[in-house]
Amino acid sequence: MNNIKVIKTEQDYRDALKSVEELMNLDPNPESAEGEQLALLSTLIQEYESRILPQSLPTPVEAIRFRMEQADLKPADLIPYIGSRSRVSEVLSGKRPLTLEMIRALETGLGIPAKVLIQKIEANPDSKYDRWDIRLVKLMDSRGYFGKKTLKNSTKSDLLDSLFTSLGSSRLQPAALLRKTSYRSAILTNKDALLAWQIRVVQKADKMKVPVKYKHGTLDISFMRDLIKLSVEKDGPKKAIKMLADVGIKLIIEPHLPKTHLDGAAILTEKDNPVIGLTLRHDRLDNFWFTLLHELAHVIKHYGGDFDSFFDEKLQDKKGVEFNSRDKEDEADELAEEAILPKAKWEISPAKVIPSAMAAQSLANELGVHISVVAGIIRFKHENYFYLHKIVTDKESRVQWLFPDVFPIK
Repeated sequence: MNNIKVIKTEQDYRDALKSVEELMNLDPNPESAEGEQLALLSTLIQEYESRILPQSLPTPVEAIRFRMEQADLKPADLIPYIGSRSRVSEVLSGKRPLTLEMIRALETGLGIPAKVLIQKIEANPDSKYDRWDIRLVKLMDSRGYFGKKTLKNSTKSDLLDSLFTSLGSSRLQPAALLRKTSYRSAILTNKDALLAWQIRVVQKADKMKVPVKYKHGTLDISFMRDLIKLSVEKDGPKKAIKMLADVGIKLIIEPHLPKTHLDGAAILTEKDNPVIGLTLRHDRLDNFWFTLLHELAHVIKHYGGDFDSFFDEKLQDKKGVEFNSRDKEDEADELAEEAILPKAKWEISPAKVIPSAMAAQSLANELGVHISVVAGIIRFKHENYFYLHKIVTDKESRVQWLFPDVFPIK
C-alpha cells in the first residue's frame, strides 16, 4: 500500500483501483497516513483517466435526443422550444443550428445545460464515429475488441464499422443498441465507453454455446437461492456460469472501461438467450453475487418489457447516480436482497441490531451462503460500509483470480 507510483499501464490502473477500495473500506481520517494515501491515489487515478479517456460533452443533438428518451418525448413535443415541426426535424438531423432563443428555451424547459447546447452542430459529419475518442478506441484495440484488425492497419471508422457489423444487421448501429435502455449510471459516465463494453459482452456471448433456449418463467426466487448457495464453494462463480447456461442464460465476465463505474448489465435483446455481463470492478464475492442476482432479477421481472437492456453502475451506492427507471431498479434490488437474506430472517437476526462477525457467521450458516455475501448485505442494509470490512475484503473473498483469461495473474 505504501509503494504508490505513477499509473502508466492498465495493470497499474487496476492495482490502484483495488488499493483505493481497500483504503475506503477503512474509512480513514483525512489527516491520517491512510487518508493521505487515499487522496494521492485518487489524484493519480483521475490524472490517468483524463489521459486515457477524457470526459467529453455530448453534442447538442445527442443531448436533446437523450432527454427525449428519458422523458418519453416525441419530436412534436419539442415544438414549444424549437418552433415548427420542420424546424424540429432540421435540428434533430443536424441541418439547422440552435438559435440563442432555442438554447434558452431548451435549458429552461427541458433542463439541458446551455454549455452543451452552445456547441456547434455539425451538419452531415464525415463519419458517424467522429465523437468516439481515439484513446477509447486504442484501449478497445488493446483488449482485442476488433479481432485481427488493429489501429496499425485500419482507421478508427473502419474498426468501429467492423465492430457493429460483427453483431449482425439487426444490431448494426449504435442507436439500435442504446434503444430502450435503462441506465442506473454515475452522472459523469462516458456513454461511448458503456456502449463499447456492451458490444464486447455481446461479442463474447455470440461465441458462447448454451444447450437450451431460455424459457421465461424458468427463473424464480427459488432458483436464485439455489444459485447463491454456490457461494460457499471456492469455484462457485465458475459453477454459476454453467448453472445459468443450463437454463439458457449467458454469463459473461468483461472488465469495465475508464470513466465508467459499471458493475453489471442485463442485456435482454437476445430473446433466445438473455445475457448477463459482470465487470468484477470490485474484486469481492459479495459484489459478484449481489450484482449477479440483481441482473437476474431484471430477467425475472422485466424480460419482454419496456426496456431491452439494463446498465447498473455503483450498485450498492446510490450517491451521485442518475436513474431513468428507478422503480425497476428498486424492484431488482428488493428481489436480490430477498433471495440472499429473506426479510423474515433479517427481522429476527441479531445482525440487525449488532452487525458483528459472529452474527454474520451465524446468519450465513443458517442460510447456507458464504459469510462475505451476508456481510455485504448487512453493510448495505445498515448503510455503513465500515462494518465487517475485513470479511468482505479478505483474500479468500476475491473473485478475479478465477478468470485469468480476463484478469491476467501478475
